[in-house]
Amino acid sequence: MAFDLLIRNGTLVDGSGMPRYLADVGVKQGQVAEIGRICSPADETIDAEGMIVAPGFIDGHTHMDAQVAWDPLGSCSCWHGVTSVVMGNCGFALAPCKPEAREWFAECLEAVEDIPKDAMVAGIDWRWETFPEYLAAVESFPKSINYAAYIGHSALRMYAMGDRALDQEAGEDDLKLMADLVQEALEAGAMGLSSSRATTHIRPDGGPVASRIASWAEIAHLVHAMADLNAGIFQVGPDVSGGEAQRAFLDELAKIAVSSRRPLMLGVLSTRQGDDPNPLEYQFEWMDRVAAEGGRVLGQATTRSINALFSLKSYLPFDALPVWSDIRGLPVEQQQARFRDPEIRASLVAAEAGMQPRSTEFQGGGAATTNPRKPDYANLFPMFDVHWDDPSIDELARTSGRNPVEVMLDLMTENEDLLFVQPLVNEAPEEVRRMLESPRSLATFSDSGAHVCQEMGSSLQTHLLSYWVRNRQAFTLEEAVRMLTFENAAAWNMHDRGLLRPGFAADIVIFDEAKVQPRLPTVQHDLPGGARRLVQKADGIAATVVNGAVTLKDGEPTGAQPGQLIRSEAAHV
Repeated sequence: MAFDLLIRNGTLVDGSGMPRYLADVGVKQGQVAEIGRICSPADETIDAEGMIVAPGFIDGHTHMDAQVAWDPLGSCSCWHGVTSVVMGNCGFALAPCKPEAREWFAECLEAVEDIPKDAMVAGIDWRWETFPEYLAAVESFPKSINYAAYIGHSALRMYAMGDRALDQEAGEDDLKLMADLVQEALEAGAMGLSSSRATTHIRPDGGPVASRIASWAEIAHLVHAMADLNAGIFQVGPDVSGGEAQRAFLDELAKIAVSSRRPLMLGVLSTRQGDDPNPLEYQFEWMDRVAAEGGRVLGQATTRSINALFSLKSYLPFDALPVWSDIRGLPVEQQQARFRDPEIRASLVAAEAGMQPRSTEFQGGGAATTNPRKPDYANLFPMFDVHWDDPSIDELARTSGRNPVEVMLDLMTENEDLLFVQPLVNEAPEEVRRMLESPRSLATFSDSGAHVCQEMGSSLQTHLLSYWVRNRQAFTLEEAVRMLTFENAAAWNMHDRGLLRPGFAADIVIFDEAKVQPRLPTVQHDLPGGARRLVQKADGIAATVVNGAVTLKDGEPTGAQPGQLIRSEAAHV
């Protein structure tokens, strides 16, 4: 047999968790056709000697719903070995949506997920209304990775109820219409229904997003509509406020999981925020109880802390303070000059001293607000490298005898690209390790495509490989690859992905296990209309293959766009 692509001499870590082995991989018509010692010719050959050959990584928690319309590459996920993503998480989606509501949807995505509205207006050819029409549009877009999508509860509610969705419970007719639309979406290929109960999910006018207005009876009705088709996953952004509120949320969720028997996914988080945070153990014990009662629950875990990132070129914690805001709109060089001026510097330090201390209220990502809080300098770190062992601003201030603000000013004048990292949740690495070790958790919570200038979770996969496998030796490479491939493919019922096996889709990543790691993020103005975002690439990845075509070589795009729309098993199209 002549192959389209032949990967020779690689060390296969095939996604199963079994030990690695030396083999060639032959690819034909987008699928793995043969594995072993292959002597047949091929149109294209990659010599992978000394490299790991693994299935393409799968990320089940992204917000690339808008980005897919303008970014064929699928960045930044594509640079970290990701070949398939699931978007539409937490109830936020672009369909169903009536034409007159498009601007509102864009404003909501900007308010909650920090996707610039101007970029969406400039970059989206919004040619759909219904969810099946949205999937058809995604299928038609040029793309270098694969996409699957949920129908979002907030979008669904706004479509069915209009403005009533923002302050009223659904009536009988509303419930019927929404249930019908959920089933229509599943039959078109939706992965399921997503929603949110997170108190940090606020719409532009300050009120809760539409899904948070829904009663638990409404949520149960929609999940049971999926159960009637025996299809669909229910993904929910959890109430992370802690204490009794979070426990009540989990109790209600358990009832739905057990009664519907549909798979349920939610983020598992460890946090020091809030007045009464529930420990990580409580969340795992809750999942065990639900499973014992017949429900199926999977936690979505990060591979490091979820952070707010600050920089001279994006946001700083002080941006809302008048003396700071007068400077922050200037070109970078002029800002640095003012930071060096002793009189101006003194006024900046004095302004920070007047900020309110950090409260115990749970806070999400983001930068300056109309009610800014003084940073916790013991939990704010300059990002000198990607090894996550940098000293805090508080440490640097104490050892140098300077004010923490002066430390930040000095660092920014020395390096205009320096980022500061503020862990928000999953602050303790050992807590993250426990999440990843749990058999009820998936390594899949990147938020890629969202918080584009505030957070950078798209490096979830290369961080796992470099920090937890190589540096900390907490997992074997075989374990980590299985977490990123087969476990996620199985969770989303992607039956032909996640393993290197004949007949499976040829989604493949080739990397150097001794060198793979994320690079430092940079601020770029590469969104439609010139809007800014954080961009993070990776080292050590030699090639990425999607559906049999090489899409990246040494991090550079080849121009191939073989990405597909992944429809759920319930699809009737």
